[in-house]
Amino acid sequence: MTRILLFNKPWGVISQFSGDDRHPTLKDFIRLPGVYPAGRLDTDSEGLLILTDDGQLQHRISHPRHKLPKTYWVQVEGIPDQVALKKLGAGVDLADFVTSPAKTRVMEEPAGLWPRTPPIRFRKNIPATWLELTIREGKNRQVRRMTAKVGHPTLRLIRYRIGDWTIEGLPPGGWREAQVTRLRGPAD
Repeated sequence: MTRILLFNKPWGVISQFSGDDRHPTLKDFIRLPGVYPAGRLDTDSEGLLILTDDGQLQHRISHPRHKLPKTYWVQVEGIPDQVALKKLGAGVDLADFVTSPAKTRVMEEPAGLWPRTPPIRFRKNIPATWLELTIREGKNRQVRRMTAKVGHPTLRLIRYRIGDWTIEGLPPGGWREAQVTRLRGPAD
């Protein structure tokens, strides 16, 4: 039987089991043998990381060719106007590639959001805004690069959803087993 774990990766944790002496790794939270992350999440990002013991499923979840939707909660510096939101929604030229269009909306701070340790930098004269951003690519630091390119650097980044899986009800550092669901791709 295929094993799938949903892990709410805290800020500062490396998305692998081996690491260095400076950061905690997955082995500090998950002590089950034979599961491996399906994709990565930057050390300075938080949220959903899926682990599985099925290599084919791991590939299907993580490979950009399959384009599973990934939804992020993004706290950005400033208040994006309609022009910035439209640019995110149309695709952003990041010099080395142009992103696919993203679903983007302004949102309230997520209910029940845990404090981040360390906290984000607070700037008295610059407001912050929360966005919900759904992409189907997931290239290296893509969301951070997209928001910076439209003039609103990312302050905090939380991956909330991959496909049908979410971190709903999972505290930072917590994990639970999940069922294999139908993996929706771009045709869905």
